[in-house]
Amino acid sequence: MGEGAAGRGGGGKGAERRRQSKMAARVLRSLGAAAPPRLRPALRGLTTSTNRSREDSWLKSLFVRKVDPRKDAHSNLLAKKETSSLYKIQFHNVKPECLEAYNQICQEVLPKIHAEKHYPCTLVGTWNTWYGEQDQAVHLWRYEGGYPALNEVMSKLRENKEFVAFRKERGNMLLSRKNQLLLEFSFWNEPVPRPGPNIYELRSYQLRPGTMIEWGNYWARAIRFRQDNEEAVGGFFSQIGQLYMVHHLWAYKDLQSREDTRNAAWHKHGWEELVYYTVPLIQEMESRIMIPLKISPLK
Repeated sequence: MGEGAAGRGGGGKGAERRRQSKMAARVLRSLGAAAPPRLRPALRGLTTSTNRSREDSWLKSLFVRKVDPRKDAHSNLLAKKETSSLYKIQFHNVKPECLEAYNQICQEVLPKIHAEKHYPCTLVGTWNTWYGEQDQAVHLWRYEGGYPALNEVMSKLRENKEFVAFRKERGNMLLSRKNQLLLEFSFWNEPVPRPGPNIYELRSYQLRPGTMIEWGNYWARAIRFRQDNEEAVGGFFSQIGQLYMVHHLWAYKDLQSREDTRNAAWHKHGWEELVYYTVPLIQEMESRIMIPLKISPLK
């Protein structure tokens, strides 16, 4: 009985292999009909091959995605090695009637934290969203020293009575808030203070999981096309919070200069190819045009 069952199982496997071979042949014939004339003999040769293992492996290559194994974390492959800075971006949705008061208390308190020598953090920029989600404030902080610096700052702020009172007052003005911890791409510009007046665009991309390395490889080349007007401010990818998020920060003199600068990139050889390959990596994207507050180092 055991041998009979094995024989029937073997026959089933043989039938399955024959079915796959026929499917492969049909696919090859359809490809051959559309192929250039010089490739058709090679494709016909494949259809008559009797090497089942080759047909099976070829068929699998049509439908099975090959995964390139990674030997290290994204953060180690993509982030800057010369610094150990960690970034935090905050999005605060403010009650419309409270936005002016919110900006006022932020401009009174945040510079004190920025200037405090015992706090290993720096205010990179602070803005209100102009176009995009309305009545929104965006803050970007740098922590020199990574996670230990972040923990040190948070611990000290909990003991800072002025900051505790500020947070309580600020909380009464908010509808919602969220944050993300970020690292900066190794190939992007360092976000340093710049004079104004400027408008800033924060372009945020939700990538498909597993595509961050591809994105980094393409943008390591693409960024060179976007340097002529010094518009590139900083590029970041998320570590905690909403994952597989990328943020690109750009500066322009006004909306017309933004339009002119972006259009100019399309006249540079190679830009359109990089856009073509990066677009399929994106699940969702968003653009914010932001106006810096008076205290923002990015004016």
